[in-house]
Amino acid sequence: MLYRTLGRTGLEVSELGFGSWGIGGTGWIGADDDESLRALRLAIDRGVNFLDTAYGYGDGHSEELVGAAVRESAETVYVASKVPPKNRRWPAPSGVRAEETFPADWILSCTERSLQNLGLETIDVQQFHVWSDEWVGQGDWLDAIEQLKRDGKIRFFGVSINDHQPDNAIRLVESGVVDTVQVIYNIFDQSPEDALFPAVEAADVGVIVRVPFDEGGLTGSVRPETTFPEGDFRNGYFAGERKREVWERAQAIAQDVDVEVEELAEIALRFCLSHPATSVVIPGMRSTRNVERNLAAAAAGQLGASQLESLRPHRWVVDHYR
Repeated sequence: MLYRTLGRTGLEVSELGFGSWGIGGTGWIGADDDESLRALRLAIDRGVNFLDTAYGYGDGHSEELVGAAVRESAETVYVASKVPPKNRRWPAPSGVRAEETFPADWILSCTERSLQNLGLETIDVQQFHVWSDEWVGQGDWLDAIEQLKRDGKIRFFGVSINDHQPDNAIRLVESGVVDTVQVIYNIFDQSPEDALFPAVEAADVGVIVRVPFDEGGLTGSVRPETTFPEGDFRNGYFAGERKREVWERAQAIAQDVDVEVEELAEIALRFCLSHPATSVVIPGMRSTRNVERNLAAAAAGQLGASQLESLRPHRWVVDHYR
């Protein structure tokens, strides 16, 4: 396992982290708690020391599983969680004030609730689960963050940037009050490279990359005939003709980098690891099989210049979450 510095936090984090939305029991359907715990334990045993969770993942269930794995381990493991927006609106719409989404008392109470779920005394990186740059200098959210840091409840503060809106955090990055940003970055959505990544590199802000596989679209496993369990969010994400289009695009990518489509997941993960702004990539890993495959992909190292150049034309930003 290779490690990178998480921006100015100084934390040395594994470049492969553990994304735990899928083990929360909502959104992604089919997770088994026993297998989720086995996956967490295996990841930690193999050097993964950055686990990303949120209260919103199963109303705290993901946090409970992550906390259980961390508490039983003798290794140093860093935990990141998230405060849900009080108005429960994902992503943050424009024109809504910070007081409606992240008032100070809400931030404080949600952090206490997450600490209880985790069974920990401190959250290493506490994040807002949505963000709008309109909130810079607005409301009392920063007072709450500073209080939580003073009280030792959190060590660092970050935000999870709205889906496919990487530029909607540049003002925050430039303000100097944020330690990390979490952003969608993958072969399809390469847009963080345009303005966000230069901004975070200049400000020494850590970057947590999420959705490296486009919710499965960049693994070669989503095909026109693919079905998902009832209630799984992917039924909407890949609605209509999206499965066919994603499959065709996945085949084209595999052809251009000269790999079998079944090997595309490795290329997708290594693409994210190849940008110098990336601190850690957090694919979802609901099973030990997922952990093993992602560990192997990370161990293969960064992509070469010719492979990266072959992937540039496959940029395709489509917001399927809406």
